[in-house]
Amino acid sequence: MAVSFKTLDLNLLKVFDAVMEERSVLRASQRVALSQSAVSHSLARLREMLEDDLFVRTATGMQPTARALTMAPQVREALRSLEAAVEQPRFVPAASTRQFTLAANDFTTMVLASPLLKILRLEAPAIDLIIKPVTRIDLAEQIDLGRIDVAIGVFSDPPSRFRTLLLFEYDDVLIVGGKRKLGRIDNAALARMPLVVVSFGGEQEGAIGGFISERGLARRSEMYDRAALERALSESDRPPRIAVSLPHFLALPALLADSELAAIVPSPLARAFEHAHAITTYELPYATTPVEVRLLWHERIEGEPSHDWLHDILRRATADLRRGR
Repeated sequence: MAVSFKTLDLNLLKVFDAVMEERSVLRASQRVALSQSAVSHSLARLREMLEDDLFVRTATGMQPTARALTMAPQVREALRSLEAAVEQPRFVPAASTRQFTLAANDFTTMVLASPLLKILRLEAPAIDLIIKPVTRIDLAEQIDLGRIDVAIGVFSDPPSRFRTLLLFEYDDVLIVGGKRKLGRIDNAALARMPLVVVSFGGEQEGAIGGFISERGLARRSEMYDRAALERALSESDRPPRIAVSLPHFLALPALLADSELAAIVPSPLARAFEHAHAITTYELPYATTPVEVRLLWHERIEGEPSHDWLHDILRRATADLRRGR
């Protein structure tokens, strides 16, 4: 009888493999969770299809024929390949040499990188990271294409194809060079200060209300609460003076040193700057809207073990930020 793989019942091969391994119909039936009669029936079907006895009953067990010995390694490998294809893939961080690509700005990188690298050093020393700017204009496209695994930032109502997870919240504070002593700051004093702010894109780049949208994904471009600042100083004799607008936070400590400038920055960044630079932090004389920094990834990787682990360690790396430290 000619055998057609199209009509072959793969369960017959599972039975064949079990009998080959156990050399016993009883033990094979236990291995594949079938009755002995079902195993015997499956063997009979396979024997008829292949026109070979496959196994011969002896006093020492079921002995394979030459045809069975030839088939066995290929059947075993084929079944293992099918099992690997349909089962949930395993991810072992300690043994993995994967490379993950993140998108983040210099603020979140500065406050997140050190604790994240400590976790990687302990749990997954061979895993590598690539960090790309979250400010890139084609961020959503890169996530859609799978070129960025996860983005870290402030997003407004992401499309349904994306998933998010809260990392931490922050509010704005004022920082100045460490040599300056400002005392109590009220709205009038703030109105007289030349301010430095960070903006990743303005109206010329398509920003609306402090957010830039691309492929339906709106991400924050103004890294300070402009609306709260303008409301607070609306009754002042002068509007707020934005003396310098930067595309990143990196230059702030150098700009503030030995100058009259003051900068409005996220509170976690101010704490980080104080550890590394001569910087003094002051509370703003007005309330700002708390800002949520979130992870964002594509729905297609939801539940994938390696990405679940990545999201978990990013969450753990920001534990102190959630506690305000």
